Amino acid sequence: MNNWNQLLTQEQEPLTAAKLAVGFVAPVTDQGLIAFIGEESASFLHNQLTNDVEHLGQNEVRLAAYCSPKGRIMASFLMWRNADSIFLQLPRAIQAPIQKRLQMFVLRSKTKPADVSDAHVTLGLGGSLAEAVLQTWFDVLPDRPYSRVDHPLGTLLRVANAFGAPRYLWLTTPETATMAAPLLADRLVVGGNETWRLSEIHAGVPQIGPFTQEQFVPQMVNLELLGGVNFKKGCYPGQEIVARSQYLGKLKRRTALVTIADPSVVPGAEVFSPADPDQPCGMVVNTAPNGEGGVDALVEMKLEAIEQADVRLGSANGPALEFKPLPYVLDKLEV
Repeated sequence: MNNWNQLLTQEQEPLTAAKLAVGFVAPVTDQGLIAFIGEESASFLHNQLTNDVEHLGQNEVRLAAYCSPKGRIMASFLMWRNADSIFLQLPRAIQAPIQKRLQMFVLRSKTKPADVSDAHVTLGLGGSLAEAVLQTWFDVLPDRPYSRVDHPLGTLLRVANAFGAPRYLWLTTPETATMAAPLLADRLVVGGNETWRLSEIHAGVPQIGPFTQEQFVPQMVNLELLGGVNFKKGCYPGQEIVARSQYLGKLKRRTALVTIADPSVVPGAEVFSPADPDQPCGMVVNTAPNGEGGVDALVEMKLEAIEQADVRLGSANGPALEFKPLPYVLDKLEV
């Protein structure tokens, strides 16, 4: 393994969660990146997104969502800033229409969105060995989830833990990735986009894609439990509905971590409870091959279905969902 392109194109069998827990590296190529450049970028995005952008520190990383006027998520982001720009990371599959929609509302604000997806390469790292491997190049690592450091070799974002260990996104140049590739491949198992997605699922972090846009209020996918919603900030599209769901207890749906034996499951698939077989009780949010012939998934569903733990894919007689523990507690929203 002597260069970045080999690491990028190396074929890899789906990895199990147990292997990822030891330590992995995954070139992440399915995520796009929008940079908002200009002195009013923070105030503009503050009025569009569910999280506080005006007080986003340069050493911080935050989750956020962009909602429709009905409070349904059109896109979810990982968000950070530097001295000149605010960055929004989201799936490439929905980046162009989301960027275009946000551009429509810029009007006279002194900000401009730009597609900077190909300005760097992105490596996802996690598992118990990742921290020690990164210390080969970084003197200081981000000290908590959702924090970041800048370094001559790139930007290192620490995101939500998974498998009991920190996870990182390393944004760097192809030349630096080429330099690091041999050691990374020697010390860690190598995966790809699905590997990173599997780690996100086990961290309980949802991502909205083409098949799940405008399906969920943020709390349905646990976004506020991950710090992705600020209920004290000013208005944004859908804010009234999101706040009402939080404070009036009208939302009784959450997202659970499950294993499904069917490898063909995709986001947007419906799930059913045998207790109420005639209508779906929820929807698949994200999936990734689990290396054991099926998928691990985040699935949004009624709280009653989660409590009963008897949910099936596709129909009340379909394959059973096997529930797994999330790394955080699912608080109920009820009066």
